[in-house]
Amino acid sequence: MEDKRITKTKRALKSALLELLTTQAFDVISITELCKIANVSRITFYTHYKDKFALLDDIFNDMLIIGKEGYHRRQEKNNPENNLTQGYLNVLDSILSLYYERYDFFRHVVPETNPYLAFRFYRILLDTVESHTDKLKASYSLKYSARQIAGFICFGLFGFISESYTSKVPLEQVQAGARQLLTDLLQSKILV
Repeated sequence: MEDKRITKTKRALKSALLELLTTQAFDVISITELCKIANVSRITFYTHYKDKFALLDDIFNDMLIIGKEGYHRRQEKNNPENNLTQGYLNVLDSILSLYYERYDFFRHVVPETNPYLAFRFYRILLDTVESHTDKLKASYSLKYSARQIAGFICFGLFGFISESYTSKVPLEQVQAGARQLLTDLLQSKILV
C-alpha cells in the first residue's frame, strides 16, 4: 500500500490536470502549471512521474482498475455460464458506466481538442476488448483475429456513443441502443 503522503500528492496532481483540461488542451499544459495548481514542487512531480504523459497514464490506469472490477462484478452476477454475448455486454456496460461516472475527465477525450487523450483512451479500450476476445479462442472459433474484432467493436461503438452523446440522447437510450447493436452483431455470427 502506498504511503498516504504519496497518495495525496498524486491525487493533487491528477486533480490539477483535470482542472487545467477545462481551460486548455493537454498538449499545452506544462509541468509548471500542474505543480502550481497542485501546490507541489517540480522535484516532487518528477519524483512520482517522468512527464505529464505518465501522469495521464496513471489516471487511465486508475480507471482501468475500476472498469475491470466492474466487469468482473458483472460477469459474476450476470454471466456465470460465460455466454459470449453477455460477456461483451458486461464489457460494454463497464465501459459506459465508467465513462459516465467519470465524465468530468472523459469530456476532454475529444480528438479535435486533445488528440493524445483520445488516442490513448482508444488504445486502452482496444487492448481491453482484445484481451477479452483473446480469451474466447479456447471456446469459440473466431473468424478474425482478436485485434480485428476488438477494433471493429471499439471503433463502431465509440462512434455510436459519441454521436449519441452529441445528439443529447439520454444515457439510458444510449446504453440500450449500444447493447442492442452489440447483441445483434454478435448473434449474427459475423465475427464468431
